[in-house]
Amino acid sequence: MKGLTIGVLLMAAVALGGCSSKFKKYYGPEVTRIVVMKEARKMYLYHHDEVLAEHRIDLGFGPRGDKQFEGDGKTPEGRYFIDRRNPNSSFHLSLGISYPNAEDIAAARSAGRSPGGDIFIHGKAKPLQKRGTDWTAGCIAVSNREIEWIYAMVKNGTVIDIYP
Repeated sequence: MKGLTIGVLLMAAVALGGCSSKFKKYYGPEVTRIVVMKEARKMYLYHHDEVLAEHRIDLGFGPRGDKQFEGDGKTPEGRYFIDRRNPNSSFHLSLGISYPNAEDIAAARSAGRSPGGDIFIHGKAKPLQKRGTDWTAGCIAVSNREIEWIYAMVKNGTVIDIYP
């Protein structure tokens, strides 16, 4: 009986050892810039001029054009920064983008609207749910596995350039 108990405990330890955390460790080159090409649905992580990673992305449900105001479903265009992290995101993990900037706020206000906010790079809400492309409310979405690595690689303050 004692041997059976030890065997069960060993199997449990091996099984738990196989479970991986969503929090990865990254020891590679620093990500110095993120580039998003909206039309190509691609995001690149750079170390200076070297591409470290390339990801296929989903965007806001109104993907063409720059974000103008809250609720338009568009992903913003321009230069921003990663300014916060959410380890408890409803979308697995997420990295905040510094939208809106002063220009975005002024443009929305001149139209009598709110610019909105809470734009993130994030994973999927439900890993098994099929959504198709361009389902976010203006965010940039990747798979949950990809956001785990992006979350580990990208530090707050990293530049993100979002192009049409």
